[in-house]
This record gives sequence, structure tokens and C-alpha cells, in this order.
Amino acid sequence: MARLEGKKILIVEDDTLLSELLAKKFLEEKTIVEHAGDGEAAISMINAKKYDLILLDLLLPKVDGYAVLKNLNESSVSKGTPVIVFSNLGQKADVEKGLALGVKKFLVKAILSLDEVMEAVQEVLK
Repeated sequence: MARLEGKKILIVEDDTLLSELLAKKFLEEKTIVEHAGDGEAAISMINAKKYDLILLDLLLPKVDGYAVLKNLNESSVSKGTPVIVFSNLGQKADVEKGLALGVKKFLVKAILSLDEVMEAVQEVLK
């Protein structure tokens, strides 16, 4: 997984434990990791800094993940940044809405391991 070394990843997730587990996994790969615990913080961060990838939950406090995606698509700083949605929302309508907003991959939390998330990130960044 050396391909992740030096990559800047923003994890947008309100579940602190899950965020910490993901961050630990990314840090093992020498990835630069930042975290936003709600949609409002995520928007502020993506408008201020360029990331190599954003791992985004959809059910977030303050501002939902769809609003974050819309802002990302309008951001002069982060427009075009690949996004992987990592959410428990997995209905066809949710997936279609995410893909329409430019999401590269749509992962359902309940059925994936952290290793599978890492594989998806590698695939999107290659």
C-alpha cells in the first residue's frame, strides 16, 4: 500500500471511534490525515486546502454529506478532488444521488472492513 504515502486525506465522519480507526489505518501507510466531525467543518476545510481524497459520510451533524459534495463541486480549491462516500445510506436513490454529484465510489459501512476501505482508496488514487 505504499502508494498512499504522502497523500492528504480528509475523513469526514461524526463517529469518533470509526474516524480514529480509519486515521490509524491511513497513518500506518504514512498518509497525511485530517478529520472533520461535521459537514460545516468539512466545508470550511475543503475551501481552505487541497486534498488528494475525501472519505465522506452522508449523515452528518450541521450540514449533510450531500451539501458537502455540492460545495466541493463549487470550490475553487478542491473542485475535482476524488470522493469516496462511506455511509450507512445505501439505497439505490442514495447511490445515484452521490454518483450524480461526482462520487468515485460508494461504500456501505455496515458491510465493509477497514481493509476493504483501504483497498477502495488505493483504487481511486491509482
